Amino acid sequence: MNFKDIIIKKRDGLELRQKEIEFIVQGISSGILPAYQISAWAMAVYFQGMSALETELLTKSMAASGQTLDLSRVEGICVDKHSTGGVGDKTTLVVIPLVAAAGVPVAKMSGRGLGHTGGTIDKLESIPGFKVDLEHDEFIGQINRIKAALISQSGNLVPADKILYALRDVTGTVESRPLIASSIMSKKIAAGAQGIVLDVKIGSGAFMKNKDEAYQLTELMVQIGKKLNREMVAILSYNDQPLGRAVGNSLEVIEAIDTLKGKGPADLTELSITLAAYMLILGHKFAHFAEAEAWVREAIELGIGFAKLQDIVWAQGGRLNWEADDYGLAPADWVFTVTSERDGYIRNLDAYALGNIAMNLGAGRQKIGDIIDHRVGLEILVKNHQLVTKGQDIARIHASSETSGLQAQKLLRDVYMITDFPAATSNPLIWDIVT
Repeated sequence: MNFKDIIIKKRDGLELRQKEIEFIVQGISSGILPAYQISAWAMAVYFQGMSALETELLTKSMAASGQTLDLSRVEGICVDKHSTGGVGDKTTLVVIPLVAAAGVPVAKMSGRGLGHTGGTIDKLESIPGFKVDLEHDEFIGQINRIKAALISQSGNLVPADKILYALRDVTGTVESRPLIASSIMSKKIAAGAQGIVLDVKIGSGAFMKNKDEAYQLTELMVQIGKKLNREMVAILSYNDQPLGRAVGNSLEVIEAIDTLKGKGPADLTELSITLAAYMLILGHKFAHFAEAEAWVREAIELGIGFAKLQDIVWAQGGRLNWEADDYGLAPADWVFTVTSERDGYIRNLDAYALGNIAMNLGAGRQKIGDIIDHRVGLEILVKNHQLVTKGQDIARIHASSETSGLQAQKLLRDVYMITDFPAATSNPLIWDIVT
């Protein structure tokens, strides 16, 4: 089989056969195919697209390109969740303990952040002593014992995707719907869970800016999952402003714990409840959303989810002071406040801009290998459509130096648009649910 012929075939808009797709994936993962040919094929896919069958075959082949998790020894129906990434998205830290507290097992493999959106593993690593790497037997044993484990992605999980994504990132082919869908779903399939809840973000702080494109991607991923014998639910949620108030690793851990104690911001609480309820349905704990949602709300009210988070942190070696306001997490060296320069309404608070400010403070990575500072970040005290008065605190900056803090302060003032009248409309937190 000749890879050049496969490139030409896709360039001309023809459908690839299973053997051709398997040949591509094997060539990528083995290192046999040169980067320039892989990039040419990715560009052909970007312009010509792939059929639903091609995308399914690509997903299946990439999932099988490396290690796959065997969850057959997990007791019960194992569920998982995945977010396409958004500013302030710390729902995993809230949702997983709630689902596990209901007795539904969760095997969660997460990644580190790159760019303006933070990674769950970075948040967990802000907890002193928290162990994100577990041996397989230890991983399975913890899930059976306390119903949840949160670990970093294995180095050999879907190796073809790692190589392909790195090339897509530098060749302008990231925004290809079939390549996005196969990248996400291949990792979820390889991770072994039987039920998968997707949180597909839309808006300035998300990867997908357009709701129609996000909807098409969502339907494709749900279709792929079902074809590969997974139970699927996808939630489309807006991220045109940060989710919750905290942006930055330690700050987001604090906010997630507060949410499990019933003291979290309304948007983070509502989205977490919805995600957890659908995970409980896929785990066959409840048959209907209303009863699953009611149970999750009660679990927050009674502190059941908070207690389960304590179990998870303790099991993975983490050390927190559960009685302290900051739970014993290290504070930043400098804290700056941003105040409103006039009376009015907050309008068009740009999540992407805020994510980049947090990244420049050191809360995120501009490139793989960058060292992050878990302590730094932003607290967004007021959000879109809220009325503020002159001199009111609207944000706090947690910085590692006076210079970086003052720079962030200046940038934040430019992000906050304050007008005489509130916006006529606003996007709902949850736009749609695809089952």
